[in-house]
Amino acid sequence: MKFTKMQGCGNDYIYVNCFEEKVPNPSETAIKVSDVHFGIGSDGMILISPSESADFKMSMYNADGSEGKMCGNGIRCVAKYVYDNGLTDKTTITVETLSGIKTLDMTIEDGRAVSVKVDMGKAQTKPELIPVIMPGDKSIVKNEPVVIDGKEYRITCVSMGNPHCIVFVDSVKDIDIEKIGPMFENNPIFPDRINTEFIQVTDRKNINMRVWERGSGETFACGTGACASVVAGVLNGKTDNEVCVHLLGGDLDIKYMEEDGTVFMTGPAVTVCKGEIDI
Repeated sequence: MKFTKMQGCGNDYIYVNCFEEKVPNPSETAIKVSDVHFGIGSDGMILISPSESADFKMSMYNADGSEGKMCGNGIRCVAKYVYDNGLTDKTTITVETLSGIKTLDMTIEDGRAVSVKVDMGKAQTKPELIPVIMPGDKSIVKNEPVVIDGKEYRITCVSMGNPHCIVFVDSVKDIDIEKIGPMFENNPIFPDRINTEFIQVTDRKNINMRVWERGSGETFACGTGACASVVAGVLNGKTDNEVCVHLLGGDLDIKYMEEDGTVFMTGPAVTVCKGEIDI
């Protein structure tokens, strides 16, 4: 199987051109290629395929083989892949995902896409759409107390087509994410598991973020998580609606349109290497 490894802010995936390749067991293949010792090493695998409703279709699989609905960093690399490899000559494309059709605008330099702006769609805050189960009849989960491992945390939950739990902390460096991350991910209040963002607000236009992604563990970045975190920052009165999110792997610029709930994300997309692997 021919592959291309790409990364957006260090969130890396193995990309396969399914116009040319067939991947009969994508979940098993994702597990194999993601393994850093016996495979290639990545946060998962993304398949680029024809679509009946958009220019391209993106199918995403996490490192544990579970299928994800959407990945903000991953979809930027989809745009770069199809442009750089001549699958399109358009600088604005649409991509079908399990979270709906996304529109992407590329910035081109020397014939290559270097950054991509993504219309991430509308943020959802209704508990049943995330989903999150909380006591009482709540229309939104904002700054709600939850006890994890004997400690109370205040959580705000947002869906960007996939579920996110945002926790504001004094310092992201002090979080024992390898311990606490799985406890959030698998807590019974999250029936579909959860992606958890730990956010340190430095000022109203800048936040630091660490993320524990369901199915992958801590990653260098999460595009949908960055979007959800800015939405949570606005909902809690902690940030403006245009914020630079500083992740372990780089920076993402997020803009939240409060009037209709749409979120835009702009960030880099980089090709790491190409090769073949026996699957």
